[in-house]
Amino acid sequence: HIYGQTNGLLEAGGTLCSVFDPDEARVRAFCEKFPQVRVASSFDEILNDQSLHLVTSAAIPDQRAGVGRQVIKAGKDYFTDKSPFTTLDQLEQIKSLVKDTGRKYLVYYAERVHNEAAWHAGELITQGHIGKVVQVLNLAPHRLSAQDRPAWFFEKIHYGGIITDIGSHQVEQFLTYAGCSDATLNFASARNCGHPEYPELEDFGEFSLTGDSGASFYSRVDWFTPDAMPVWGDGRTFIVGTSGSMEVRKYIDPMRKAPASVIHLVTEQESQEIDCLGTVGFPFFGQMILDVLNRTENSMGQNHIFKAAEISLRAQAMADGR
Repeated sequence: HIYGQTNGLLEAGGTLCSVFDPDEARVRAFCEKFPQVRVASSFDEILNDQSLHLVTSAAIPDQRAGVGRQVIKAGKDYFTDKSPFTTLDQLEQIKSLVKDTGRKYLVYYAERVHNEAAWHAGELITQGHIGKVVQVLNLAPHRLSAQDRPAWFFEKIHYGGIITDIGSHQVEQFLTYAGCSDATLNFASARNCGHPEYPELEDFGEFSLTGDSGASFYSRVDWFTPDAMPVWGDGRTFIVGTSGSMEVRKYIDPMRKAPASVIHLVTEQESQEIDCLGTVGFPFFGQMILDVLNRTENSMGQNHIFKAAEISLRAQAMADGR
């Protein structure tokens, strides 16, 4: 994911300065992709560089808050991969630190901010095309590719559970599309359905929310994308409004086009297919850069970021029976 984070920032006008990773092979691979980058001798070298505004990272999930704490204490803003936390305690510590310092703890909720159809769906809702959002349904299958995963991927203490991980994307989308600042949990479950060789892996999860706007939400998350699927997952969002509806096919239009980024929009006046691939772009990154420079919150509010993480963590706790 660090490649997506870096690409998004570069395309929006950011300058890539330094990279550090204790794994030299990962550093070499990153430098091959981004030859302009300078290799730092330590993480402290990056933290102490007064010319930097933002540090982005895709650490092991349970280490992301710790990395962010160091970045913020060094007087910089932090842009982490999702999920941003694996425990509610991590969340509370970072919330307190952000409040005390005024720094930003930003999150790469890529399924919306780095997907053209998903982003444009939000624009269409804001423009009033489907009225008030009544319900959002998210389906988020992913390809496991177990042979390519590191050991920590299968250890729950490190990845936090499937709803904490993949579910955090889904909660963020619901809060955005439905215009909610909070939501209550209706139910949540997670389990291992098909991979007994990885006993700590949750390969299937589902949960339901009711937002403070009155809108309802259901999401299914899983690691069951079959090998013949030409993309990593057939992610879809179905949105029902009071005067229209949308289906968002984020990554593929099965049997028709792959990759794809398509919206099927039906309103009181018309029905249309909107091809977003290569046309919408990724405005989030430019907005985020300006937020860092101007201390604004136009890309994504800090309370929104924390609330999406909190709800997914609470849903995971419900699924765990905690």
